[in-house]
Amino acid sequence: MDKKAVVTAGAPEAVGPYSQAIKYGNLLFVSGQIPINPGDGTVPGSVEEQTEQVLKNLEAILRAGGSSLEKVLKATVFITDMNNFMVVNEIYARYFPGTPPARACVQVSALPKGVQVEIEAIAAIE
Repeated sequence: MDKKAVVTAGAPEAVGPYSQAIKYGNLLFVSGQIPINPGDGTVPGSVEEQTEQVLKNLEAILRAGGSSLEKVLKATVFITDMNNFMVVNEIYARYFPGTPPARACVQVSALPKGVQVEIEAIAAIE
């Protein structure tokens, strides 16, 4: 089985030596997404706006890879302040209204470009 990179202009370009996502078999591995607006490169200020942008970026990559939010099997959420856990959860829940994927959420000391939230995911491709 060969792996194939997924690239879309609907999400920010990779800021390092990695792919936005990799297809392997019937799985899609999406790299951690931070809240960069792919249109103008800006980063929203509030954790609410950042979470929304991260999930929009994630959704764009999933679509480009032949998947969707409904097919996410596992997500990992990284936040810089556990006090934002409930706020991030509220927004996250709106994007996963059915059976939510398995998930981990961890606090980290810092994220690229000083953002407050990052999400990576593994999804099925059918």
